Amino acid sequence: MTRQLISTGSPFERQAGYSRAVVDGDWCFVSGTTGYDYATMTMPESAEAQAERALGTITKALEEAGFALADVVRARYLVTDAAHAQDLFAATGRAFGEIRPAATLMICGLLTPEMKVEIEVTARRRAAS
Repeated sequence: MTRQLISTGSPFERQAGYSRAVVDGDWCFVSGTTGYDYATMTMPESAEAQAERALGTITKALEEAGFALADVVRARYLVTDAAHAQDLFAATGRAFGEIRPAATLMICGLLTPEMKVEIEVTARRRAAS
């Protein structure tokens, strides 16, 4: 299988030289995704809304690549303040509650001050049953 690049149309992808997701065989690697709405280039205020929008962008990229959110085996959560963790978990708990990928939470700085949350996932295509 050839390598497949998935784009969301974000201006950052071309500018920084990355893809929203890369498919390699049965694996899909989704780049760190923030809460930007790439159509309007707006960012929600709350960490929970940012996480929800990021998960929406991730889900769309996975689906375009032929994967589902249920295929996610690894998640990395980045927040700018530990106080945002519970808001993040509200969104990720709804999205991954039954999927339960291996996950890591990191407190770190992000590129711009309005960014509070970034989410990165890795998915593996499940064998047909």
